[in-house]
Amino acid sequence: MKLPDVISSPDSKRIKNAAKLLKRRDRRLTGQFLVEGPQAVREALDSTGSIVELFITEEAAEAHPEFVAEAKAARIRWNIATAEVLTELATTVNSQGVVAVCKALDVELTSVVNREAQLIVVLSQVRDPGNAGTIIRLADAAGADAVVLTSSSVDVYNDKTVRATAGSLFHIPVVTGVGLSEVTELARARGLQVLAADANDVAHDLHHPWDTGLDLTARTAWVFGNEAWGMSSTDLDLCDASVAVPIYGGAESLNLGTAAGVCIYESARNQRM
Repeated sequence: MKLPDVISSPDSKRIKNAAKLLKRRDRRLTGQFLVEGPQAVREALDSTGSIVELFITEEAAEAHPEFVAEAKAARIRWNIATAEVLTELATTVNSQGVVAVCKALDVELTSVVNREAQLIVVLSQVRDPGNAGTIIRLADAAGADAVVLTSSSVDVYNDKTVRATAGSLFHIPVVTGVGLSEVTELARARGLQVLAADANDVAHDLHHPWDTGLDLTARTAWVFGNEAWGMSSTDLDLCDASVAVPIYGGAESLNLGTAAGVCIYESARNQRM
């Protein structure tokens, strides 16, 4: 395999431009973000038109020759860089030698919250990037139609969020920068029930919804709130009902990612019965 000249200086213009994408402001300005690691880059390559530029070490190119072959076939600019230089773009402790510059993947709210949608996942004021990425991955695995991050939630293109999605960011439509009221109003207008995952005094029991008339086979938009304080009364008022995951043991509560996974899969299972 004939290789291009190796980028061996962190002062390379291409490296400096790509490194700017580690900052949210520059991601917004350019409409681009970084994806790191073989698994995520593989998913990005499979998503036609997503990758703008590829940086890879010689060792990684030898281990994953298909990356270079696919980049060439798709006419994606690709660069060989030293492992030391690639640390300017990588945020993991032990970089695996491949980083891609990708186009932002945002879609319009109205394109996914429609009359065909069965299951929508909404993150309201979710601030932890690992939680957001994990829930995107969960939604993808459960066959949800889309994930919506409100304007008060973490940047979906944060490196930790992208990494936590494990490539699912390239599988499931993601909407960002909208208000919760906009999402809930549209969902309801399109025939979806809006359920808040919240353990308040009037919450339905997720495992016994029929006791209170809740139908988990119905088309649903699930809303998940902040990791620390849950959902505000104002946000709860925007939802049709609250639903709590029952605690059968001595744990005080579940973390957000776990609770979201239980709720999302419960809807996915019921909708497929």
